[in-house]
Amino acid sequence: MKNTHNRFSTRKRVLSFKFAFNGIKKLFATQHNSRIHLAVTIFVIIAGFLFNISKVEWLLVVFAIGFVFSAELFNSALESIVDLVSPEYQKKAEDAKDFAAGAVLITAIISAIIGMIIFIPRLIILLN
Repeated sequence: MKNTHNRFSTRKRVLSFKFAFNGIKKLFATQHNSRIHLAVTIFVIIAGFLFNISKVEWLLVVFAIGFVFSAELFNSALESIVDLVSPEYQKKAEDAKDFAAGAVLITAIISAIIGMIIFIPRLIILLN
């Protein structure tokens, strides 16, 4: 008997993208902080074009944006799993959620630092 479970399927690949995009849509629909990150992302992208940042700076900005949204998605996934397996309050469940939220905060802080390194010198020049 052939094992068809692991066979390549274009249909399954397309569905995997559909599920991934559903996850991204759910992130913005349910997580308020992701909307704040999206607003900041739009602002930073506009600033990048206005200040004509370099290719390397664009790479850093794009990496930072992806870093934050990936962390938000992992955090949301972990929160959903914790809520599923531990619907009643447990200290360990709270700790797991706090650790994941802390990871998002660190990514946001690092991304903000990257943004400040890129944009503050340009703002100083603009204001002088």
